[in-house]
Amino acid sequence: MPAPTKLRDLIKQIRACKTAADERDLVTKECASIRTLFRDEDNDFRCRNVAKVLYIHMLGYPAHFGQLECMKLIASSKFTDKRIGYLGAMMLLDERQDVHLLITNCLKNDLNHESVYVVGLALCTLGSICSHEMCRDLVFEVEKLLKTGNAYIKKKAALCATRMINKVPELIDSFVPVTRQLLTEKNHGVVLSGVVLITEMCRTSPDTVPHFKKQVGNLVKILKTLSMSGYSPDHDVSGVSDPFLQVKVLRLLRVLGHGDNETSDAMNDILAQVATNTETSKNVGNSILYEVVLTIMDINSESGLRVLAVNILGRFLLNTDKNIRYVALNTLLKTAHADHTAVQRHRSTVVDCLKDPDISIRRRAIELCFALINENNVKSLCKEILAFLADADTEFKGYIASNVILAAEKHAPDQKWHVDTVLEVLSMAGSHVQDELVPGLIQLFAGMTDLHVYIVQKLYHALNDDISPQPLVQVGVWCIGEYGDLLVSGRVEGEELPEVSESDALNVLQAILGSPHSSPVTLNYVVTSVMKLSTRFSQTLDRIQSLISQYGQSLEVELQQRSVEYSQLFNAFSHMRSGLLERMPLPEVKAAAGVVGPTEAAAVPVAEGGDALVSAPAPVPVQAPPQEASLLDLLGDTPVPAAPVASTQGGNELLDILGGLSVSGPGPVQSAQPVAPASGSGLMDLLAPAPVGGGIPSMTVFNKNGLAIEFAFAKVANNPNNIVDISMTARNSQPSPMTDFLFQVAVPKAFQLNIQSPSGNVIPPSNSGNVTQVIQVANPQRQHLRMRLRISYSLNGSPMIEQAETGDFPPAVSQ
Repeated sequence: MPAPTKLRDLIKQIRACKTAADERDLVTKECASIRTLFRDEDNDFRCRNVAKVLYIHMLGYPAHFGQLECMKLIASSKFTDKRIGYLGAMMLLDERQDVHLLITNCLKNDLNHESVYVVGLALCTLGSICSHEMCRDLVFEVEKLLKTGNAYIKKKAALCATRMINKVPELIDSFVPVTRQLLTEKNHGVVLSGVVLITEMCRTSPDTVPHFKKQVGNLVKILKTLSMSGYSPDHDVSGVSDPFLQVKVLRLLRVLGHGDNETSDAMNDILAQVATNTETSKNVGNSILYEVVLTIMDINSESGLRVLAVNILGRFLLNTDKNIRYVALNTLLKTAHADHTAVQRHRSTVVDCLKDPDISIRRRAIELCFALINENNVKSLCKEILAFLADADTEFKGYIASNVILAAEKHAPDQKWHVDTVLEVLSMAGSHVQDELVPGLIQLFAGMTDLHVYIVQKLYHALNDDISPQPLVQVGVWCIGEYGDLLVSGRVEGEELPEVSESDALNVLQAILGSPHSSPVTLNYVVTSVMKLSTRFSQTLDRIQSLISQYGQSLEVELQQRSVEYSQLFNAFSHMRSGLLERMPLPEVKAAAGVVGPTEAAAVPVAEGGDALVSAPAPVPVQAPPQEASLLDLLGDTPVPAAPVASTQGGNELLDILGGLSVSGPGPVQSAQPVAPASGSGLMDLLAPAPVGGGIPSMTVFNKNGLAIEFAFAKVANNPNNIVDISMTARNSQPSPMTDFLFQVAVPKAFQLNIQSPSGNVIPPSNSGNVTQVIQVANPQRQHLRMRLRISYSLNGSPMIEQAETGDFPPAVSQ
């Protein structure tokens, strides 16, 4: 039989194929020839044929028929056969293959082989394809190899042990005793693999961290030797001594020093030394400095060291390499909450990054700008951001508009500047402003009673210039309809604005009605606004009535309905028009996430009988929904049915008006206890017992993926049902906001639970805001409190669901 084709000849033939069909035909014929040789037990060319099978596998064609041949090569006594056999095993085998079990005995034999190179092959293969059973069967062989004197074997055994621990964490105890000697080796490869092994142990089992903290001195010594040593041809990379080992040691120090003052103090000096002595002209040195910065920020380091780390990132921002600038911005964004003052010093450099041609750098720069905004720099930073907004990419405008409005609400020095900033955002961002912000902005402007004249004047002139941005039009139209009398008669001190007549106001509204940019929602705003002006204006009633009636036959059903109903108010129900269209009261509910009005949400009113009435801001469900009932089942107890909601005649009329709509609340109400009335509700406030329990310490019940949830407790004196008020505060340290935030709680059936409405469903980024919610828990039996938490939110468009259970409440909560 002629000799089979060599591997290099097969590669040439495949590369010479002009079409995919020619390649498939060639591979099919070659596979058939290889299978024939396998059946004939051709031992002379088995190694060559397996090599060709592996190449065919790399091209994406089926190669499972070569698995058993790999086993035969592994069993061979020739090193060349073993090398191809083990390579084939790593490529063709995994835990799902039955053949995988047959290789364990071969590995065990080769781990005890006299040739170090065969032992190295076996260790590499074991680390690549090890299963749970294989790890447990061969752990003692790997542990024995870690104690050998050969550096080649020792480093491969350490890396294999790392993979085994990753696969079977229970095996950590077998390798902990031998790790200490790995750090004292002179061979850099052994030390590097030992550091990797210890890092994986600390990551997999945090219980081992205290044990390895004793090795911080050795790690500091290794790092000091590397940073102070001269030129070494074996380890030098661009003038830096073994940067790979330095990076791994810094990462391990970061793990060991986290949250430990004593350990952090032991590494402060060497971190400062590495940060100041490392060469920054090459990327190798920059990579080490980056790891130093991350380590300094993650441990309990000194304030001066943190300033040094931030200054290093500031130098990165001036680097010509875009990748380094991006890394610097990303790291500054993560560390801004840790040392806000130090990061503020580089504010001008960050602002300059907004002009960078790279879109990813501009994105990180604008996120960092928002994280740096505070009461002292809000005017200057918002000015820079608005200048960037004028020429920003389309994908940025919605994000910038939302965050500028949020920053202005939180840090505005005065209401007039706040109004000007919001109007500028609405004008510049155009239709990119999120629709969800419009109700919140309307609520915001409605609450600024001293600036109604100024607001309506500015909005009118903004609409007179441009009626294409729909959010601006909707806010402006609502304000013109609500405060139209102030538009034509009011005057703003210090502002020289042209006078506006009733016809001028109607001209703007009529232009919006005829604009092709106006959406159906905007048209509904305009028609309602025009209707309101019928009670604000006195000289243009006929024109108003004409504008309303012309939409009585509109194809838009809602617009037609509004037009017909409003027309009836001019005819059959004209005596009710002034009462129905009088100025709206100040809003009491936060209407949009991220835009907070001047008044807080009203508390649930209390009926005469003592039961909580259903109110619009915080409706109380009569029966727990299935999702929440299943949440209660997580504690292993049957949920207590919610008490029926007390109703009065007035409440029934309200439900009649709503047409029997079903009402659901933020969570199951399992208590028939009366809810405390809102502050300022009159005589009942004077009779209410004063809260006690200010001495109960607050606690963090959840901290994961940048989301931190804290409980603060307050109790009422002379409280027979032992009711405790728990104030939940959720904060977000991620650079992106968390949206659709929902917080749910379950307690055992011995407790009674009442969850009030949250302050919003969007948690601002970088700890720039929070979401709060009040939970009332009645514990008449004074049992120890346990809670099951279910948290859901969206981060960068990805839904996240977390569950946690806590019972470590202060004793005063249950007593």
